[in-house]
Amino acid sequence: MTIGPRIIKTGLAVMLALYICIILGLEPAAFAGVAATLTVQPSIYRTWRQMLDQVLTNTIGAAIALFSIFYLGDSPIIIGIVIMIVISVSLKLKMENTIPLTLVTVLAIMSASGNEDILFTLNRFLTILIGIGSAMIINIVILPPKYKKAYIKNVNSTFQKLSLLLRTVISNEMTKTTFEEEKKSLKKDLEKLEGQFKVFDEERGKIGKLNQTNAREVVIFKQMLKTLQQGELLLENIEEHYFQSKTKEEEDKLFDSHIEELIKSHEFILLKYEGKMKEHDHGMNEIIEESGEFFERVHQIYSQDKDQKLRLMIITSSVVDYTFQLHRLNKLIRKT
Repeated sequence: MTIGPRIIKTGLAVMLALYICIILGLEPAAFAGVAATLTVQPSIYRTWRQMLDQVLTNTIGAAIALFSIFYLGDSPIIIGIVIMIVISVSLKLKMENTIPLTLVTVLAIMSASGNEDILFTLNRFLTILIGIGSAMIINIVILPPKYKKAYIKNVNSTFQKLSLLLRTVISNEMTKTTFEEEKKSLKKDLEKLEGQFKVFDEERGKIGKLNQTNAREVVIFKQMLKTLQQGELLLENIEEHYFQSKTKEEEDKLFDSHIEELIKSHEFILLKYEGKMKEHDHGMNEIIEESGEFFERVHQIYSQDKDQKLRLMIITSSVVDYTFQLHRLNKLIRKT
């Protein structure tokens, strides 16, 4: 069982919200705990955005609930109608994530005895706001997200999976079950990286003062992701087209050796970014030239049997694109 930063922060936010309610004598404090739980987000900006959205929709929900109590009553039918109205308003405002907590606010106000008292309503509403505020405070003060470290760690782990798959796909050494499992895991890792990139790019753009990641690093991180995605596309094209081309042993060696060189270059570039390698290009210019020669050799093979070898050109195009993305990543890292 892994207890990550978000789990810890959620627990601390609930704890803080409950203590504040106890000190201020607000009841029931459990509503503050629920609000804190639903407000903690993976980034400071998203927690801030969630807090603003929650305050807005919860205020609207509380106002509608209070109006309904005084003028329509609090029967189950009225509560159901109010719930539908509040959901519709939240959707109209494009604040779908706030719906659960807003409904908690509405139910807390409308379903309890004594709800006709304005002070009672304010009490319930304040407990919700305390929970929201507690989540924001904890997310800023306790264990602030370390985007760069986490992103680079996931880039490296994703690359290792891509490397294994690309190095074995031509030789077909891996069992089909293992290959499919590794490929599925690779896709999940890439999706996770996309989400991580979106979070810290969002954070840098919206509240840059709180983010230590500079603009150039964001460009590099984006290119790291793009290069891995191109590597995955190459893998998919090989899987789909290579074995349909009925290749010869010398053609297998041609593709296998060139992909091996590209993987080595990719690994070197990532290590260079982390400062683990000396400052030289690991023959990147030579790799580009070799990719040109590789393209010419495959084109010659295609010319000899266009019907049978057309699929090889699709793979070759992906190889060239992968090379280009590596070259661009290398140039960006050299400028840092």
